[in-house]
Amino acid sequence: MKVRSSLKSLKTRHRDCKIVRRKGVVFVINKTDPRFKAKQG
Repeated sequence: MKVRSSLKSLKTRHRDCKIVRRKGVVFVINKTDPRFKAKQG
């Protein structure tokens, strides 16, 4: 999982990417292609 300062650019890389917020931490999750996983915060 990558840790990035900006997740908006990562969201546009794959059409199945979703931005989720859990306990103040922002995640990019992707069920079909897990190599796009990232987190911020």
